[in-house]
Amino acid sequence: MNTQNVPSLEKVLEVFHEMFPLSIAESWDASGQVTGRPSDPVRTVGFAVDATVATAHEAVSRNAQLLITHHPLLLKGTSFLPASDYKGEVVHTLIENHCGLLGAHTNVDSAPLGTNDAFMKNLGIAATEILDSPETVEIEGKQVEVGIGRVGSLPAPLTLKELAKKIADFLPATAAGLRVAGTPQTKIQKIALCTGAGDSLFDAVRAHQADVYITADLRHHPASEARETALISGLGTPCLIDCSHFASEWLWMTDAAEALKQRLVKQGFEIETYVSELNTDPWDFVVSTSVVDGSASTALLK
Repeated sequence: MNTQNVPSLEKVLEVFHEMFPLSIAESWDASGQVTGRPSDPVRTVGFAVDATVATAHEAVSRNAQLLITHHPLLLKGTSFLPASDYKGEVVHTLIENHCGLLGAHTNVDSAPLGTNDAFMKNLGIAATEILDSPETVEIEGKQVEVGIGRVGSLPAPLTLKELAKKIADFLPATAAGLRVAGTPQTKIQKIALCTGAGDSLFDAVRAHQADVYITADLRHHPASEARETALISGLGTPCLIDCSHFASEWLWMTDAAEALKQRLVKQGFEIETYVSELNTDPWDFVVSTSVVDGSASTALLK
């Protein structure tokens, strides 16, 4: 790589934030730069869902000068960063090895090319609308609609079970896999989606009359209330598909890495990118209890 064509960290962040503006991040979020000098040269950029000790050491081993993670390391903040703490170890590892860290969270969830659009693309859905809180903003010179989640329709209906298998095929493997609520043979076409934790959005899902809601981290009470409401309505929908939080937000990185690379090329710069394949889902294994296909609510406790 010609050293004259190597961009600075400041330039890489500028181009990245043209695609995923910080201005569209949620007010409670902590997206943005954590470590790195603006003038440092960046030859390799790594992408990962989480800023963990493992992904930090991977970045060092791959000679990355910037690690972009979806989940901000300091989302909840901290007062101290000793190396004996995992967040401190991440920061020390990256700083000592001249690697910047960028958190790219709800701005990536909301924008085109982000987590929700990537998931819809894998479902074969191109035309989408915003699930909740839509707004129109300018991104890369175009007026685009951004916001929380997506709604769209499959090219042809699938059964709930077929849809779940399709999703299982393109998501990275995790211990818990998918949890599904609804009769397996229910016909599904209109899909509501919120990558990451989305069990606060059931009103929006019902307003869009979706056949299924795909999200992660579904808690018992919101999920139970949603299913009871669906059943008492006589429709039986929306059904629910609960993914791993990590897995639901992994898909965007390949296209985003290539888009970042190509936009820098157009400005005369060269970088290498990689997408981490480390599984940072926190669960290691499951022990299955009995499974009653499609009729768990009528099963007797034994």
